[in-house]
Amino acid sequence: MNGSNFDVVVIGLGAVGSATLYQLSKRGIAALGIDQFEPPHTMGSSHGETRITRLAVGEGEEYVALAKRSHEIWAELEAASGQRIRTKTGGILLDSGLDPWSKHGVEGFWERTLRYAQNQEISHRVLEVQEFKESYPPFLLPPSGKVYWEEEAGYLFPEVAIRTQLEQAQKQGATVWTSSKVTAIQAQGEYFQIQVEGKEILAKQVVLSAGGWVKDFLPLPIPKKLKICRQVLYWLAVEEGYTDWQQYPIWMWGYGPAPEDFIYGFPSLDGKSIKMASESFVEVDHPDQLNREVTAEEQEIFWNTKVEGKLLGLKKQFLKTSVCFYTVTEDSQFLIEAMAGDKNFLWVSACSGHGFKHSAALGEDLVKRLGH
Repeated sequence: MNGSNFDVVVIGLGAVGSATLYQLSKRGIAALGIDQFEPPHTMGSSHGETRITRLAVGEGEEYVALAKRSHEIWAELEAASGQRIRTKTGGILLDSGLDPWSKHGVEGFWERTLRYAQNQEISHRVLEVQEFKESYPPFLLPPSGKVYWEEEAGYLFPEVAIRTQLEQAQKQGATVWTSSKVTAIQAQGEYFQIQVEGKEILAKQVVLSAGGWVKDFLPLPIPKKLKICRQVLYWLAVEEGYTDWQQYPIWMWGYGPAPEDFIYGFPSLDGKSIKMASESFVEVDHPDQLNREVTAEEQEIFWNTKVEGKLLGLKKQFLKTSVCFYTVTEDSQFLIEAMAGDKNFLWVSACSGHGFKHSAALGEDLVKRLGH
């Protein structure tokens, strides 16, 4: 279709939206991608230099196939673009072994991760605590701890992934509108009428992948079931000469019964700092209301509760911080739904904080659900 008419319009071009547009363009579909910002940007859930990727996904064994397929698509994109999207470092999941703990609503997360690795023939090892501490001395894991090591884990560059998929989509014929806010979507016969700041578009099919902003388009009571949870990323200075943080794997550590009793981190990209974060499930009503400033008090709390007594080799010096958010469902799983039962209008949540590693395959899955 030509002019203001498209076969498919994708609204929101973050992790899932950019992947969907790329997959549509591969199939020669006349597609338009729209974003209210300039992706990749810092307003949503897909920024901050790095995102963890892993195959044995404790959130659910059904996600393993998505993670594996996403790795294949990242490799395809790297070959086509010459960009580096994924880095394999290996990955560690730590459990202090003191209290039962859950992650993303899943009890027994460490044990599930190990079981899924065994079931799905994912290369892994279980390390003895002493062996682990000899290799990675900063971690003050108690003797009761448990250590899972996964060979294929590592990190993704989210901004590079999004930018590359959008560039490849445009090379393959897709249209992209940025700094363009969708104000209304209405069914009109066999088409959908989309209002974009004074412009009107007709589309045969729609994919709404606008992260937390999906709440602006969903009928009640669905928006009330999606929680916007602010997350803070911290870059801490490393102690010179203590250990070579650049050679470390990605890591995750559950150490207590509360959902926030969890930290994760990355190898150093610059030799001067490591990126660390926890998770928070304090709700704000809408992403436009998100506080994007990180106070000195927040940094002090993070050091006292998440770093001190758990990690050595870091300075109490915050070189940088960044704010993003999760859009969390009631069961912390993904939501992919047909709007009002219409299979030609799909909407997808921002995946409850564990979606980026799956996003490339989710884009492909959405395109298949549309019948392409």
